[in-house]
Formats: sequence, structure tokens, C-alpha cells
Amino acid sequence: MVSYKLLTPEDVYFSAPVPVVAEETSEPKPPEVKLCCKNKPCSTSTAFIVLATFLFVLCCIWLIGTIFWLKDPGNQIPYRSPSPSTSLSNQSRPSPETCNSIEVSHRFDCYPERQVVVTQDLCQARGCCFIQMPPTEKGVPWCFYPPDFPSYALDSLVDTDLGFMGNLVRKNETYYPKDVKNLQLDIMYETNTRLHVKVTDSSSKRFEVPISVPNATKKAIGPEYVVEFSKQPFGLIVKRLSSGTVLINTTVAPLFFADQFLQISTILPSQYIYGLGEHRAGLLHSVQWNTLTFWARDVPPTEMTNLYGVHPFYLGIEPDGSAHGVFLLNSNAMDVVLQPAPAITWRMIGGILDFYFFLGPDPSSVIQQYLEVVGFPSMPPFWALGFHLCRWGYKTSNKTWEVVRAMRNYGIPQDAQWNDIDYMEGFRDFTFDAMNFNTLPEMVKDLHKHGQHYVMIVDPAISSTQPTGSYWPYDEGLRRGVFINDSDGETLIGKVWPGLTTYPDFLDVATQQWWYENLQMFYAKVPFDGLWIDMNEPSNFADGSIKGCPSNELENPPYTPGILGGTLRGATLCASAKHKTETHYNVHSLYGLFEAKATANALKKLLKKRPFVISRSTFPSQGLYSGHWLGDNKSQWKDLYMSISGILNFNLLGIPLVGADICGFGDSTNEELCIRWMQLGAFYPFSRNHNTIDVQAQDPTVFSPLAREAMKDALLLRYSLFPLLYTLFHHAHIKGHTVARPLMFEFPSDVTTYSIDQQFLWGKSLMVIPVLEEKATSVTAYFPKGVWYDFYTCSSISSHGEKVKLEAPLDKINIYIREGAIIPTQTPNTTLWSSSGNPLHLTAALSENGKAEGDLFWDDGVSLDTYETSNYTYIVFDVSQNTFTSKVLHENIEATYIIVETVKILGVRQQPFNVTVNDVETPFTYLQNQVLTVGNLTLNLNKGFTIKWM
Repeated sequence: MVSYKLLTPEDVYFSAPVPVVAEETSEPKPPEVKLCCKNKPCSTSTAFIVLATFLFVLCCIWLIGTIFWLKDPGNQIPYRSPSPSTSLSNQSRPSPETCNSIEVSHRFDCYPERQVVVTQDLCQARGCCFIQMPPTEKGVPWCFYPPDFPSYALDSLVDTDLGFMGNLVRKNETYYPKDVKNLQLDIMYETNTRLHVKVTDSSSKRFEVPISVPNATKKAIGPEYVVEFSKQPFGLIVKRLSSGTVLINTTVAPLFFADQFLQISTILPSQYIYGLGEHRAGLLHSVQWNTLTFWARDVPPTEMTNLYGVHPFYLGIEPDGSAHGVFLLNSNAMDVVLQPAPAITWRMIGGILDFYFFLGPDPSSVIQQYLEVVGFPSMPPFWALGFHLCRWGYKTSNKTWEVVRAMRNYGIPQDAQWNDIDYMEGFRDFTFDAMNFNTLPEMVKDLHKHGQHYVMIVDPAISSTQPTGSYWPYDEGLRRGVFINDSDGETLIGKVWPGLTTYPDFLDVATQQWWYENLQMFYAKVPFDGLWIDMNEPSNFADGSIKGCPSNELENPPYTPGILGGTLRGATLCASAKHKTETHYNVHSLYGLFEAKATANALKKLLKKRPFVISRSTFPSQGLYSGHWLGDNKSQWKDLYMSISGILNFNLLGIPLVGADICGFGDSTNEELCIRWMQLGAFYPFSRNHNTIDVQAQDPTVFSPLAREAMKDALLLRYSLFPLLYTLFHHAHIKGHTVARPLMFEFPSDVTTYSIDQQFLWGKSLMVIPVLEEKATSVTAYFPKGVWYDFYTCSSISSHGEKVKLEAPLDKINIYIREGAIIPTQTPNTTLWSSSGNPLHLTAALSENGKAEGDLFWDDGVSLDTYETSNYTYIVFDVSQNTFTSKVLHENIEATYIIVETVKILGVRQQPFNVTVNDVETPFTYLQNQVLTVGNLTLNLNKGFTIKWM
């Protein structure tokens, strides 16, 4: 049910009328005072005239100098706060009683500029309340909006095919320049669980993010939401139909929509909010005056800092455990402010307000609905889910090769070997060092011979200093005009690893073709299997460009979000730089996405297989083209812990192929830390050990025999679970499910799970409990209500929702299977290719009522679109009434090569006296911990079967 309703003053936070602007009064002029009488000049007056003439000349010189300075003031200009508009400065100041009546938690910041110490005069010049807070009240704004602060009014509202279209009008100017006085509001009921709200300039086209989103053609017939409006001042209220819970209420603060300052605030239904990447923080965001800044930046993971990627999406949990999501499709620099009301403020410096609201009602449904808008992640090649090894600082191909051979000699699983920038000649893309990496092509052939794969790094910046005709990527790129230009139309020159560089414009189709041709030519020399695209925020060692940036409104907007360094150009390109279709100001945070798209498409064309791409910078819809690693972490216990929330957040954001640098990138690790990290990293969806140059090596072969064996066991465990992991990625690809997920996804009614980020799930049924503290030999884990089975011993824990202390010796990571699940595993080998023909083993963990279910997706692991072209096998498993059933729903030839060797049933309460397989009596074992095992089977995977016991 949908209603249009003008809320009463009691329903709306804004209730006071807009104060009348007082007219200016003319004050009487002071009497004219004669400065000098007209007597004949005397010596004193003559001296005065000479002095005045001298001062006049000095003033003229100063004025001329100032004019020339204003034409070219340099890159750094002092911050100037936006002047208050005449209408705001003239409005009556809010009374102390009005200001004091506003609860501290509901004070919305009227003076967010960081470069200014806010005074009462500055605040009141904006027409806002000023109350200075004690030092203990950190983050509370001193300057905040009164209830009657001028905003937009809803002038009209008409029905459309999808919902409503309205006109929003602002009469008062704000304190930011270029207010857009007339806005178009579009309310689109796209599906029963998705509401689309768009606010933009009604008369002029503004920048909109150029990614593909669904184009709804008809209005949802049974929406699970109710939309209401406040007319004066304008406000949007969205409620859940079933419960009446208010999900959105923007009447709590004024709406701003100026050319370079857009702001909207809303109350949140609870303090439980997740997502909003990429930031280094726990899984659950704090709402205690927490500002998150969005602007892609090359910086190692640091708290309270804008990092590599931009994802303005959040998932919220409501008081009754229901979940909803909100996505703002905007790529401009942005602050998102969380405050304890709880409330959220979106504040950005360009684009439009383009919101999607997802009604869930459970967390998994919210993510699925979000990915229906931005795109489900692609299915990775099978080997992407194996173990990857890399470092910056192998220094030669022979040394790289030695590490690969050592891994083989010790029988340690490895599917991919990588190289960092030291393989290149002079750090230039599409080259390799002919002296130190002269055996690279032979090494890659050897990897392929052993069923392994090769991945290399490629940075976007292209060296611009080579002699003409000696470096095709630059010469041809310049000829085709594929590089980003500065504001004068000249090729922008920055500085990265190879020295002076240019930057490809990946939004341009011509650039994408040029990129493909470069990869094609290098592939002829070194037949790589995947690509690692780094430094694509894009990074620049010279802020802006080597010649600086102009002084204009793009470089120095009226408001700058809390970007590290305080300027848009810091460690990247000038905001005024020119792409073919846009300024960098608008598309900066899209750079990594479009490079990933160009790279994935090039690999599809080149290899005719599923592409494997790992990108540092990301944006919504990135999962269509690449995975992600969490960047340049350090070999510290804290980074080990923080990696879990990073992995879980990117699964929420639609990029399930994600991992952190195992054992840490920066600094030297130690044996205990690296063992624990290899154990946790074995359960990253993307598992790679990587470290930096000139620190000790940290691949498994360099440690003691005990450590090496513990790392090997962790990887063999991962490889044995490959059938489960591969099936989870299939569900991510076709349904938008998460692979690694927080406990609260499966237990949204259990508030204890809301903040847990020390343990997590694979899918819905496998709980991973790593050790995250130094010298720990035990770990305390929370077990949500239900029966949980130890993966190793099959013994059970029946929990009512409680913490349990578990033994955790250095060679063990605890894993538990949730009741009701059937887990497929496989006898592991040292590569996934050599494992792929090995027998399968099925483990059913019975629920209290004796039931379990599971599934398996299987294909050739590399071909494009196997699901879409029906070239796959899909099997469902079920246990009910003492009967295990395997049913083949779809099959292809790959399944004919696999047999099921063992079926294990956990939680069989009474010892059976008879077991049959396809009605043939079969030997079995039964243990006191209620485990029934039927082994030595040779059941073809492509044929259904039934096992019964009594």
C-alpha cells in the first residue's frame, strides 16, 4: 500500500515556520568632516601631500601584484569558508531555548568544514545554533541546524508509470554557491523489495555514474514498503509495510543541493549498520560521531582514512532482526557521517542523489537485491581458489622458480605463482627484465606443465620518457589519444614507479582496445594466466601532475570531504584533468572499476577462458570483472584480526573473491604469526601469501619443519574443501550470495552475533574460528543456538547461544559444521587440477529432527558461461527419515569422471543394524560419538543414489 501524506507538525521534526527575512534599514549618514581647510598650503600640508602620494604609489604596486597573483596563485591557496548568503545572514537567529531543546544525539552539523575553528559568529552567520561542547564530548557538532532552517518544499507531485514525480523548490539561498533552486524528484517502485529515489536538477543535466543498472518498466504491484512525504519542508519517509518500522526519515535535517555541495540526512532504525567500504574498521560500524570519507586513495590500510575503494552502500539491522539496505549511486568525493541518534548524513560534492532502498527482509536477501542493481559477481576459474604465492623482491626469475620448486619438493599445495614489479624492465608495463628475468618464459611453461598458473602485476601508468619509437605502449597511446589530459588539453604527466608517466583513460573505448593489444603482444612472449592491477586509484607520486594543478572550483571546491591530505589531488591526478567524456573530478573513484572491466574483457578475448583479475581500487559492480585484495597490510597481529572484517565487508559489497596478504605485506613476520595467518588465510576466498622487498621471506618453505607442516596441513584442508568453496562461488554468481559471511547473516535474531568479527562462516554451514592472539593455545568462540559438529572429530556441541573455550594448539584451526548441512569434500593434492579427479566425500550433519541438505556444482572450471550455456552438473543432497539421497538435477561429462567414496552421517543417535546403498546391504562403521560411516564406495557422481539405515 502506498500513500501520499502531508505530515502534521507532530509527525515532522521541522514544525516551525520559516522566519521572515527582515528588510535592511538605512542608517543616517554621519556629518561630513572636512579633512583639510582651503588655506594656502604650508610646509606641513606639503609634506602630508608628498607622503600621501608615496603611499598611493605603494598601494598601486600592491594592487597590480595582487592581480597577477590571482591569475596564477600556485597550487596551494588558503582555505576560505563559504560566505553566508544574504537571506541566511539576515534571518533571525534561533533562540537559546530552541537550540538547547535539541538532543545532543540529534544535532546535525551545520559547519562541517575541517579547516576552520567554528566560532559563534561564524555559526550564527549561517543561521544555526551554537553550543560549545566540553572536550569529553568528542565529535559532537558545536554548530547545528535549528528546526526551522530553510530547506526545499514539495511544490507538486504527479503519478507516473513507476510511481511519482515531484518538483522541489528552494526559496532561500544557502551558504554554498550555485544552489539548484528547482529539483526533480522521481520515486520509482521498481520491485516489491526495491525502491528507487532520484533527485536531480530539473533544468540542467548533471553527471551520473555510467554503470549499467536495471531499467524498470512497470510499477511494483505489491511493494513491501510505504512511502510518505512531508511537503513543507520537504521530507521523505520510507516504512516497512509489515512492521511499520521507519527505515528512512529525511525530515530530521535540511536538504542541500548546490552545484558542488549535496547533503541529505535520515534517522536510522537502529545502530547496527554494516558496509560503507572501503575503510579499516570492525565489521559493525560505530555510530558515535563517526565520519567515513569516500575518495579512492593509495594509502596502506589506516583507521579513519579514505582507502582504495568506494562503496556507498550499507546494510542495516532493524529492532526486530529484519534487514534492509541503502545504496547511493554517486562517485564524487563524499563524507558519510554516523551519529548516535542513530542517524546518517550523506554529504557529497557533485553528481546527483540516486538512492536505492532494499527491503530484504533478511541480510542475504538485501545483498541479493543490491547485486540485482550493480551486477552479480563473475564465476572465477577453478585455480583462482587455490593457493597463490608472491613477493616483491624475488629479483630474478630463477629465484622465483626456486621457490616454486621448493614448494613442490615439500608437497605444499600451490596453484599460482606471481611476480611484482621487479620482473619489469625499468618498472615499465608490458616488458620484462631481459637480464634478471631472462628465464621467465621458461618458468611459465614449467608452471603450466605442472598444472600451475602465472599472474603478473600491471600498473595503469605508462612511462612517458622513452626515446620515440622505443616503447610502443606510449608511442601508440599518444598517437591514438588514449591518455588523460590536463585542463589545458595537454597530456597529463605524473610520476609513478617508472618515473614520469601518463594515465590511460579507461572510460574510452579506444583505450580499451589499445590495452588489449598491449596485453596481446606481451602474452606472445610470456603466456600469463591472470593479471594483478595495482596503483589504480589512480596513484601518483606527484600530487596532481608534475606541473601542478590550476586554481579553480574543481581543484578547490567550496567543501572538501575529509580526504587524507585535505585536497582532491593528493597522491592522484588533478581533479580538473580531462577524460574524453568527463572531468576527473567526477570519475576519479571509477578508475579502478573501468581498468578492471577493460582488463577482464581483454583476457576473455585473449584466452577464451574465464578471466582472473585482482584489483586494488574498486567500485560497485566490480565483482563483475575482478576480485580484490585488501592492500598493503603489515605483519602484525592486529592486521591479522582486521582482515576478517575486510573479507566480510567485501562479500557484502558484491566482491566475494577477496583476501588479505597472508603473513602481512610490510615488515618481517615471525613463525607463530605466519602459521596462524596461513591457517586463517586458508579460509580467505582468495588466498595469497605476499610480502614486500628487503624483508625476510615468508613462503612456507623458509620456516621450521613443524611450522612448514602446519602451513601445509592448512592448505591441504582448503584444497579438500574445494567442492564446497566452488559451489559457494556458483551461488554468488547466479544468486548474489556471500561466500564468507558474518554469523549475523544466519542468525539475525541473535543480537550477540551482530558485532562478531573474530569468526565467520563459509556459506551458511561451516564456521571458522581462527586464533588471533599471540601465544594463545586456546580460543573462545560464540556458538549460536543449535548443534555444531567438530570438523575433525565429529563430536557435537549443543548450544543455546553461548561462548565455548576450545583447544587451539599451534598446528590447528577450529572448524565446526552447523546442523542440517551436507558438506562435500575431496581428497586433496598439491594443485586443484591434480585434485580434480580425486574421490569425493560427503559429510551430513544431522539436525535435531534428523535432517540435512546440501548441494554441489561442478564443471570444467575454466570455460566461459558454463551455467548460462547449461554445460555443468548440479546435484542436491538430502537426509530425511534415515535416508541419504543424491539427486542429479543437471549433468554434463565432467561429473562422469568423479566417484563418491565415503558418506559420513553425524548425529545418528542409535546404532544401525543394517545399511543399504541402492538397496544393496553394505558394510559400515558406527562410533560412540554418533558417527555413521559408509566407506569404500564407488558411486558415480553423475548418477543418483540412496543410502538407508535402520
